[in-house]
Amino acid sequence: MAPKRRPLVLWHGMGDSYASEGMLEFAEMIKGVHDGIFVHSIYLDENLDEDRRAGFYGNVNDQVESVATQLANITELADGFDAIGFSQGGQFLRAYVERFNAPRVHNLLTFGSQHMGVSDVADCRPLDVLCQIARRAARNGAYTEWAQEHLVQAQYYRDPKQLTHYLEMNHFLASINNEVLTLRNVTYAKNLAALENLVLILFSRDGTVVPKESSWFGSYAPDSAGDETVVAMRQQPLYTEDWIGLRTLDERGAVVLETCEGGHMAISECWQPLIEKYTGSIVS
Repeated sequence: MAPKRRPLVLWHGMGDSYASEGMLEFAEMIKGVHDGIFVHSIYLDENLDEDRRAGFYGNVNDQVESVATQLANITELADGFDAIGFSQGGQFLRAYVERFNAPRVHNLLTFGSQHMGVSDVADCRPLDVLCQIARRAARNGAYTEWAQEHLVQAQYYRDPKQLTHYLEMNHFLASINNEVLTLRNVTYAKNLAALENLVLILFSRDGTVVPKESSWFGSYAPDSAGDETVVAMRQQPLYTEDWIGLRTLDERGAVVLETCEGGHMAISECWQPLIEKYTGSIVS
């Protein structure tokens, strides 16, 4: 009889769906590593096409709240779980931890996520019209009220030349990063610091996440043109002033910075050791 293992939750990235061929295959590979593990793949709509569309269009704050309700109603997750976020799914799972975390996340792994946002909107596949329309709209007016309510990528677009405008208009990334002094939420720091481990995975040749160091809470310096100095995690005010509990986690040795060689989401050579170490613990 297989031992009882802590369950695992997955949140897919932009352009994917909860039950795509790739997500189903990855879940099966995890089960091959951890016999008997329960794996839940987060969805925003049970219809695959609509779930994929929700990765481009929708209000992220509402989506995270919907996911919190979803997870709270899954019996197998009641005692807590580990979680993996792919690309934008990583910062969305972090938002869940900071705002809800009931049931609790023990270990959070994020692959190529945009924790400090992006300074450019990701390219689309040549024939992906849904993505191309969203990308064009986000780039042309990311900080309009409409974009901040309806375009997912605009809600984590953080232009170093427009930080004042970003802080005024953004209600998702600026919120979960506790960047707005008058809206700072101490619960976010408390909840994130309660993680056992926060594993941040950067792709060495990531051309989708700009800058790629956003996966490690890095960002371009304020007022830079987008191709200049990167401010590393431990130099960010978010870290030094511990706005979200990241410094507390790091000083405890619970922030793990990992690198996967290759482009965005090239996980084939690097996923298994991380899965073996940070997921699937045997529970009583």
